Amino acid sequence: MSKYREILRLNSQGISGRSIAISCECSRNTVAKTLKRAEESGISWPLPKNMSDEMLAKCLFPKQNNLSSRKLPDYEYIHKEMAKSGVTLSLLWNEYCETCRLSHDIPLMYTQFCKYYREFATKTKATMHIQRKPGEKLEVDWAGQTASITDPITGAELPAYVFVATLPSSQYAYVEAFLSQNQECWITAHVHAFEFFGGVTRILVPDNLKTGVERSSWYNPTINKTYHEMAEHYNTAVIPARVRKPKDKPSAEGTVGDISTWIIAALRHQTFFSLQELNTCIKEKLYDFNHRPFQKKQGNRYDTFINEEKEMLIPLPKKPYELALWKVATVQFNYHIAVDKMYYSVPYEYIKYKVDVRITKNVIEVFYNNTRICSHPRLYGKPGQYSTVNDHMPEKHKKYVEWNAKRFIDWAQNVGPSTVIVIKAILASYKIEEQGYKPCLALLKLADKYSVARVEIACEKALTYTPHPSYKTIKTILQTGQDKLEKEDVFVTNNDEDRSFGFIRGAEYYGRRS
Repeated sequence: MSKYREILRLNSQGISGRSIAISCECSRNTVAKTLKRAEESGISWPLPKNMSDEMLAKCLFPKQNNLSSRKLPDYEYIHKEMAKSGVTLSLLWNEYCETCRLSHDIPLMYTQFCKYYREFATKTKATMHIQRKPGEKLEVDWAGQTASITDPITGAELPAYVFVATLPSSQYAYVEAFLSQNQECWITAHVHAFEFFGGVTRILVPDNLKTGVERSSWYNPTINKTYHEMAEHYNTAVIPARVRKPKDKPSAEGTVGDISTWIIAALRHQTFFSLQELNTCIKEKLYDFNHRPFQKKQGNRYDTFINEEKEMLIPLPKKPYELALWKVATVQFNYHIAVDKMYYSVPYEYIKYKVDVRITKNVIEVFYNNTRICSHPRLYGKPGQYSTVNDHMPEKHKKYVEWNAKRFIDWAQNVGPSTVIVIKAILASYKIEEQGYKPCLALLKLADKYSVARVEIACEKALTYTPHPSYKTIKTILQTGQDKLEKEDVFVTNNDEDRSFGFIRGAEYYGRRS
């Protein structure tokens, strides 16, 4: 501002215009114009005591109201629109000009439009809404300070890690405690936070922890596969903060400090015997925290969230994300992979290939080159169980799996009735039917070596010994050739009496003559 007061004072002392210009560091034209305006306005030295420099300037050079003929925009409306994602001053100015054209008013030029809006935004402190769009980001982190849970049996204190999620625009926060910082707790915390907010932001800003980011990089960070899958399920994107750059997520960092004071520290004198008890008290403290009035502006976090941000969030999907863990497994020669000591079949074409396994609570899915090749219901209970799909087997193995009692009995009918009786007896001798399949198969395969007729005779002869013959009995009869002996040679009569009640060895068996 020109030194109008000093110009009038020096002029009253008879100093020349050139000297006044040098003393006040202004041009001679400014000095001449000021003296001329003072004379026209009837202002002379000394000035009234209550006249300030600003009042003197307005009296000498009153501003012409150049805006009287132009329609001023509604800056409150502009402020609310600027808080929305993708809205710029250029877009709003074009809409403003179109409104003026329809109402036959003269609009402001773009530079004036921006100038007066910046003045309005400065007075109302609205710049924070411009920088942080509602529904755009959710900053997440683990609090450095931990809570504690007391073991009811041993009395030992267990650390409880506190998860914090903050919406930068409204500062609305979500807090929950967990017994670990592993992948399962990290994903569960996000799912619960989304349900608490009733929607999802377009961007997630985590730290560079391993459960979120596998490899940090300035240009292309590698996001954890499970974390990335969860983000895809909720139609959001993960953009991690830079390493050692906490200002990339200032809201989360600031909220962590507030949470440490107003929630964790506030509960320091209470004893909790379960995680549920701790989270119940955290929920009560969180309600008070979100409803506490702001210090430098009106309202609170909850009101700001409801009025400005909630409707900007992406709607939740119909079903919440089901936690899935990933691992890499190698398909073994028995075309199965091992997951938690349970075994699941894979198409035999992938033997010795490395595959990606997606593990959920109820389903095991196997992927190769991002293509799902099979899935199984997840097995629980005793380790060592197998889940096998017949279509995953080679053709030779399929034939073996297709064995059942009916098939063995039908096969035995082609040999003879005695063989059918023996097969049924073998199957009935085992508590579990499948245990008799191998002996039955071995017995029927004896026909390939000894002929069908001999097997039938051997079965018939074995049934004369016992009602429950075994595979070994049949095999022994065939190996010793007993099936070739005539009945009268086997069953010896004594004194013309029928001795059909058993197998009697004669004198020749013991090396002496009768």
